[in-house]
Amino acid sequence: MPQSDYDTLLGRLEGTRHIFPLIVYYEDTDAGGIVYHANYLAFAERARSAMLNLLGFTNRNVAERHKVAIAVRHCTVDFKRAAQLEDRLTVESRVIKLGGASLGFEQKIKRGGEELVVIEIYLACMSLEGLRAQRLPEELRTVFNRYLDVNKD
Repeated sequence: MPQSDYDTLLGRLEGTRHIFPLIVYYEDTDAGGIVYHANYLAFAERARSAMLNLLGFTNRNVAERHKVAIAVRHCTVDFKRAAQLEDRLTVESRVIKLGGASLGFEQKIKRGGEELVVIEIYLACMSLEGLRAQRLPEELRTVFNRYLDVNKD
């Protein structure tokens, strides 16, 4: 089935991985044309949101239907090489942990086949009222469980 233009902007699913393409724009870089370090986290966030969309959800509808938000609990970032202005990158995301109230992702930002940044990020499901940990909604758990990939590359 052909993808719409909107779906193409969300990347694609390949097996248990989500592949999200992006281009480095001027606004992503420092004065030397190198991607500013914090922007890699923004690229990863964008990719996770796109994956959620492809799986049939949005952050907004999860909040409205289930009265929860997904928040970052812990993150490690391994910077291996720098990306530069106008590089064409991909963010490759995979679910590596699925807990009662949490999700874990490994996200690799690549230029071609070269790994530039590896991010391991753990998210917590929080109630909107009281901001306490809350179980991941069952429909999200079911979908993310299909993409759980605990195999190391």
